[in-house]
Amino acid sequence: MDSFEIKITHYIPYFMQSVVWPLLLWPCLQTVSIPLDCREDQGGVNRCPSISQEKLLDRVIQHAELIYRVSEESCSLFEEMFIPFELQLQRNQAGYTCITKALPIPSSRSEIQQISDKWLLHSVLMLVQSWIEPLVYLQTSLNLYDVAPNTLLNKTKWVSEKLISLEQGVVVLIKKMLDEGLLTTNSEQGLFHNDAQPEMLESVMRDYTSLSCFKKDAHKMETFLKLLKCRQTDKYNCA
Repeated sequence: MDSFEIKITHYIPYFMQSVVWPLLLWPCLQTVSIPLDCREDQGGVNRCPSISQEKLLDRVIQHAELIYRVSEESCSLFEEMFIPFELQLQRNQAGYTCITKALPIPSSRSEIQQISDKWLLHSVLMLVQSWIEPLVYLQTSLNLYDVAPNTLLNKTKWVSEKLISLEQGVVVLIKKMLDEGLLTTNSEQGLFHNDAQPEMLESVMRDYTSLSCFKKDAHKMETFLKLLKCRQTDKYNCA
């Protein structure tokens, strides 16, 4: 615990520096992202069907790209501030596993190339839905840190909100492209468990694992969606 405490104390000046540059960076994220609002109105009318399938897919891909980019930045920032090298080794040796490991998601390149468009979309949806609740809990956990910079808190909050928008967009995209209802996946059941409050070090390691695993899954979402886009335009030359 001593080395961990020294690590946090050492980065308190960094925290002061981080108060300024998020004010410069954050407007960029707000303006670059095209809104993806597929929520239903009170009358039950969904807003996204008015968008063409091609444009909707482009917006979904853009959201996935931004989510992955911000998740990568969040993970790097968290690692720099709170995870000394010896704790990185400890995480690897302790065998922390990702909450989505049990999902039937293709992992190898050959598996991904062989699955249908239908399962590409449903794989994205399973990953998205599996992370909605854990990201809310992660945000709550990070708010308890004494020296967590606003940059990190804002990024994780942004990702959590955009993930819900991505879910809505993928659901409409499935209906548009496949002209069918959703598969029953139960992806949100039994994957996330909020155990008793752990010690601080364990809490930090758990949050680090969540950020690392989400970054990996966000990259999968982006990859699957871009492969789907490629299949729509150049079916026989998608690597």
